[in-house]
Amino acid sequence: MTIRVIIVDDQAMVRAGFAALLNAQSDIDVVGDAADGAQALEVTGRTHPDVVLMDVRMPVMDGLEAARRLLDPEVPGAHRPKVLMLTTFDVDDYVYEALRAGASGFLLKDAPPADLIAAVRVVAAGEALLAPSVTRRLIADFARNKPARRRDPKLRLNGLTPRETEVLGLIARGLSNQEIAAQLVLAEQTVKTHIGRILGKLDLRDRAQAVVLAYESGLVTPGE
Repeated sequence: MTIRVIIVDDQAMVRAGFAALLNAQSDIDVVGDAADGAQALEVTGRTHPDVVLMDVRMPVMDGLEAARRLLDPEVPGAHRPKVLMLTTFDVDDYVYEALRAGASGFLLKDAPPADLIAAVRVVAAGEALLAPSVTRRLIADFARNKPARRRDPKLRLNGLTPRETEVLGLIARGLSNQEIAAQLVLAEQTVKTHIGRILGKLDLRDRAQAVVLAYESGLVTPGE
C-alpha cells in the first residue's frame, strides 16, 4: 500500500528536497505541498494524504494551528491524516502543544534522510515517533516547564488496571513494545493488547497522546 504524503514548509527548496527523497521510495507518494498552514488545510482537503509533514514555524498560519484544525475531533466527517511536525531546533515551544493537539510526533529537519523516510513509515503505520532520546527529553522538558490546562487527569487513569498503568508508564519513558515486553516478561502481542486497551479506555489517539497524559497526570515525573 502506497503512503500518500504532503509536505508543508515555507521554503520551496526544503519542500523540493523532501519530495525528491520521498518520491524515490517505492511505497511513498508525495501528492502535494504547501507553503503555510492555511494552504496545508486546502491541500489536505483535496488530496486526503495519509501523512502530513508539517513545519512548525511558518507565515500566515503556523504548523501548530494547522495541526489543531486538521486533527480537531469536533469536525464530523473530516479527513484526519497523521501529522509529523518538522522543526529546525531541538527545543521548540510549539512541539509539546502540537503533541497535545494530536500530532503523532516530530522530527528535526537536519535528521539523516533515512530517519525521515523511516519516520513517515512509522507514523503512517499508526505508531508515534517517540523512540529517539531527544524526543523523550523534549517531552519531559515541556511537561516540566509548560503545565497543561488540567482537568484532573489522574481521574482518567482510575479506569486502568495496575498492569495497564505500568505499561503506560513505560510507554511514557520511551520504551518500545519489544522493550516493554522484555522488562515485564510478557509476549509482545500481550503488550500490544494492553496498549490498545489503554488508548481505548483513555480515549487517546495514539502513543504520543498517551505520553503527554502520563506526564500531565503525574504518573511519570520529568527527569526520572
